[in-house]
Amino acid sequence: MALTPFHDKDKDQQQQQIAPWDPIAIDPFEMMGSFFDHSPIFPMFQNIFGGGSSTRVDWKETSDSHILKADLPGLKKEDVRVSLENGNTLQILGHRQNEEIDKSDTWHRVERNHNSFVRRFHLPPNVHVDGMKTKVEHGVLTITVPKDKNYKPKPSSSIPIPVQWES
Repeated sequence: MALTPFHDKDKDQQQQQIAPWDPIAIDPFEMMGSFFDHSPIFPMFQNIFGGGSSTRVDWKETSDSHILKADLPGLKKEDVRVSLENGNTLQILGHRQNEEIDKSDTWHRVERNHNSFVRRFHLPPNVHVDGMKTKVEHGVLTITVPKDKNYKPKPSSSIPIPVQWES
């Protein structure tokens, strides 16, 4: 197991004696994510790519439906909105609330994102959007969109989709 020193200046020298720097323990993707999170140009990336800190989504197609699963740990019902835009674009919006910060605490690592996110998926023309079902179980949003070979696109609109929350 590789250990790397904390970035606390007072403890840096002591910690380096215990756990010398290990270049194999560095995650370059984590470093790049951290760069973009704190970059002054990050809002530009949010506007271009359609969202800030995102949430992971899996999308699979079965013989009778499309199933999307999104990780939403720690989010409340009022923090998430699922909608259908322009007849075939599934949109998941969410907001992670910031924690109260006690100034007397010493933070060693902050990795969890506390921002808004948006994910958009263009659904194929063979789906029956009126039969769409959503539920949240154990912090995972599952959206099931049944297939319909007779599907015809609807005019541009925004339809809110209620999300059923289960414990």
